[in-house]
Amino acid sequence: MKIWYLYLVRCGDGSIYTGVSTDVARRLNDHRSGKGARYLRGRGPLLLVRKIRIGDRGDALKVERRVKGMPRARKEDLIRGKIRLKDLIAKKK
Repeated sequence: MKIWYLYLVRCGDGSIYTGVSTDVARRLNDHRSGKGARYLRGRGPLLLVRKIRIGDRGDALKVERRVKGMPRARKEDLIRGKIRLKDLIAKKK
């Protein structure tokens, strides 16, 4: 079983991109070379600001969806380590 990671990238315009991958370094190189997410094209330089080991693909996709729906301030808290993984995968109330 491959291990999936959630990753957050800070773009040159200050926006934060969230994605999942089994190989974050390769994926970041893809983004930097213009492959992959259309959102990131022309938004360089791209800086990996957080990488979190999630586990399986299903959990990674659930966490990604939750993080993408967060306000910017919560994403910044996640980047700083103020939000823990268990808080992300806990059931919504």
